[in-house]
Amino acid sequence: MATTTDFKAWAAAHQQRIETQLQAVLPSPEVAPPRLHQAMRYAVLGSGKRVRPLLAFAAGEITSADPARVAIAGAAVELIHAYSLVHDDLPCMDDDVLRRGKPTCHVEFDEATALLVGDALQSLAFQLLSEYRVADDTAVQLEMLKLLAAASGSRGMAGGQAIDLAAVGASLSLPELEFMHIHKTGAIIRAATLLGAHCGSRLEERAQAKLDHFAKCIGLAFQVVDDVLDTEANTATLGKTAGKDAQQNKPTYVTVLGTAESKKLAAGLREDALAALEGFGGRAQRLRELADFIVLRKF
Repeated sequence: MATTTDFKAWAAAHQQRIETQLQAVLPSPEVAPPRLHQAMRYAVLGSGKRVRPLLAFAAGEITSADPARVAIAGAAVELIHAYSLVHDDLPCMDDDVLRRGKPTCHVEFDEATALLVGDALQSLAFQLLSEYRVADDTAVQLEMLKLLAAASGSRGMAGGQAIDLAAVGASLSLPELEFMHIHKTGAIIRAATLLGAHCGSRLEERAQAKLDHFAKCIGLAFQVVDDVLDTEANTATLGKTAGKDAQQNKPTYVTVLGTAESKKLAAGLREDALAALEGFGGRAQRLRELADFIVLRKF
């Protein structure tokens, strides 16, 4: 793996920074309603690789963004991601009992509380992007709100999840599978990257398009790798129930392409992502390293 000690130190420092930011913006369990706030903190804090905020911080380095601003944007994205996991694990969705190495939110608390946790985390994400100054230009900040909303909604993550639920037991073509995951997984990864960049100086249109292409490629690669790991890694390594997709008869990259071709696809997407960063020079080093981390993890 191309990940260096220097990158590991950078990632650890920024993971701690986002953890501190999340601790600060999440309501205290001492504040009413205490059980809901306790469950929100349980679902978000103390676990997770924070890949999406890391992408935001890395993209922010391209535009010389203030890390304090990126921390807010990264926290907003992570809150959306956490809410999606809480809802994804509910009995009416994937019905899972383990997430990030601990009982899922509805198991630790109850289904009604877990539902409200997701609702409240989503609302808090947009509160952060409207309450804090994360861009110099208010028009850019409004665009950031629109970007995260679109990535989260029916034409983004929620829509992808709807397609995923409808696909159980079905046979999807590769383009259909890619369409689903561009929305379900890729939309929020793309949003994280672009939000981080928007916290700094404005990119020229061509540079913006290249960064967007990087994010789209790495978002798809992330899902391909997840599908492979679901078949090759164990529950302890994954922090969630291994083999769940196969148990639920869900179409995945492995079922459509096979393991070897899925790995080749992930490698190709990584190469495309890295090629999109040409011209950014050293400013994109962390994005390159994150691409390696995402695609090469535990294969």
